[in-house]
Amino acid sequence: MKVPQAMPWIGEDEYRAIADCFRDAWITEGPKAAVFRAQLLELTGARQGVFAPNGTLALYLALRALEIGPGDEVLIPDLTFVASANAVQMAGATPVFVDVDPRHFQMTAHAVERWITPRTRALMPVHLWGTVAVMEPILELASRRGLLVIEDAAQAIGVRRNGRHAGTFGHVGAFSFFADKSLTTAEGGFVVTGDETIAERLEVLRNQGRRKAGTFVHAQVGYNFRFTDIQAAIGLVQLAKLPETRRRKLENLERYRSWLADVPQVVCFEPPAGSEWIPFRAPLLCERAGELMEHLRRHDIEPRSWFCPLHLQPCYAALAAGQIADAAPAELFPNAHRAYDLGVLLPVFPTLSAEQIEHVCRTIRAFYGRR
Repeated sequence: MKVPQAMPWIGEDEYRAIADCFRDAWITEGPKAAVFRAQLLELTGARQGVFAPNGTLALYLALRALEIGPGDEVLIPDLTFVASANAVQMAGATPVFVDVDPRHFQMTAHAVERWITPRTRALMPVHLWGTVAVMEPILELASRRGLLVIEDAAQAIGVRRNGRHAGTFGHVGAFSFFADKSLTTAEGGFVVTGDETIAERLEVLRNQGRRKAGTFVHAQVGYNFRFTDIQAAIGLVQLAKLPETRRRKLENLERYRSWLADVPQVVCFEPPAGSEWIPFRAPLLCERAGELMEHLRRHDIEPRSWFCPLHLQPCYAALAAGQIADAAPAELFPNAHRAYDLGVLLPVFPTLSAEQIEHVCRTIRAFYGRR
């Protein structure tokens, strides 16, 4: 029995929605994108929002709209997908890596404070695995130190903390609609803000340096970061399915928990208190994680490790060396190291069957000698 790591939940409904775009001969950003935008703003509670071609460019757009660039430092969690750091680099600023919480593996205000310098302009918490980081202390620290807050909410569409949607705590928040997200448009991103000035900058930057199309006078250098109605058509169907996606993912997660509850070598990730959870994956901390993943692959199961810490990434070796200086990396980033050493991600996509989950769990139990 094969078990892939991820599988988008798409079908006839999305196919029919795309057909409408061809029937109406409107395939670029247009009426469907406008409806999708309005529904996303209603879902998140954000005042303003613009589309981007993908999550990475959504972060880049957010950084540029905050006028972050050369000479600035942005503090980001060491445990995140490399795109978080790449977007900072693209904007001309410098990413500074910060260790994460030992239990929830999110950015914390306590870990951040030691890395703040006169060049620090912003904090970029990442809402990991479809949860929401503990934002209140981060916002208090940012306010006290005069820093901007950019939320990487790529995995957190539809997720709230204490009633407030991910991405709406800081100055800007960025979402991704990649194929493995809980809401997909194949590729795509969305940037939200509650600030009218930032919203205007976002509009101008994404549309070739002008507020609206149809004019050839460009106030500044901008880019083509537009969306398409084909993507929006898919997104509208996906948005309608989001409550069922949440239900199915949580049900699949509970199956893993039930099957693995008596395996002492496996610990299930828990979200921070106050955070909802639409699981991006089923994250586990496992003894002998590397061996376990090889064992799973031999049984046609596709696992993933947790993210490689940014300070260990070859593309950021020189930058990390300058930040770390004489300290031992394991001492500066012990929790990111632990997550990478022990972390295993299992599939949790909505069409995953109970039989597939049973196969995965029986294979894990057999590896640890559990009947």
